[in-house]
Amino acid sequence: MQGERRGSPYSRLLVAQIRSQTQYRFSFAIDLFFSTVLTSLDLVTVWVLFSVNDSLGGFGGRDVLLMVGIAALAFPVADLVVGNVERLRVFVRSGLFDAVLLRPLSPLLQLVAMDFAPRRVGRVVQGTAIYVVALLTAPVEWSPAVWVIVVLAPLAGALFFGAVFVFFATVAFWWIDTGEIANAFTYGGKDVSAYPMTVFGGWFRRFFAYGLGFAFVSYLPALAMLGRSDPLGVPDWLRWCSPLTALSVAVLAALFWRTGVRHYRSTGS
Repeated sequence: MQGERRGSPYSRLLVAQIRSQTQYRFSFAIDLFFSTVLTSLDLVTVWVLFSVNDSLGGFGGRDVLLMVGIAALAFPVADLVVGNVERLRVFVRSGLFDAVLLRPLSPLLQLVAMDFAPRRVGRVVQGTAIYVVALLTAPVEWSPAVWVIVVLAPLAGALFFGAVFVFFATVAFWWIDTGEIANAFTYGGKDVSAYPMTVFGGWFRRFFAYGLGFAFVSYLPALAMLGRSDPLGVPDWLRWCSPLTALSVAVLAALFWRTGVRHYRSTGS
């Protein structure tokens, strides 16, 4: 009994979720396999594109693979850690969020722990493999500063995507039917960030890449690793700003979340 009481309430919730989802081992193995395979579609897409073109937006295959590798690691980490927060709209609609608020625990951490999906670990493992292969094959200009951005870029990208998950989930406090719109910015943003910004049109690029910051996930960090300037004319110093950008977006998402929780009205009120 004393062993079961050890650890924080959040860790006990996580352990309970993992036990329940791994109880049926064959089913869990199938889910883990297909969840892992989905990440390979990014590589298939790159292969198809370069089978008909020598370059993509002025970048070669190894350069684009590096951008894909950063996004392929950053997004699965965010999805594993906080992706379940997108179920907030279900909790708000059904009234289950009232029970979440009654507990003396962080509502956000409860949502993350209550529906934790260990099958998503496979995507993180494969994303890590893609990133490592990309680093070994791309013409990276190694230096102490580049080593730092190599480590920080996927972590900053994960923080950025996690903030996007939280931000658009919070909209459910005012507008419950936000699923498709949220997916356009989370999963759609992941697809946008995996490719050179030079392939997108003017208004779309200005809004998605630089206005919302998706260019800071993998495109600009990859330019820093490759020692290349942005063909679009972005100042070189911005190539190193992905951690600061991700932190700023995370702060905004946290403030928006707190505002949403304060304005929440129970379904029984």
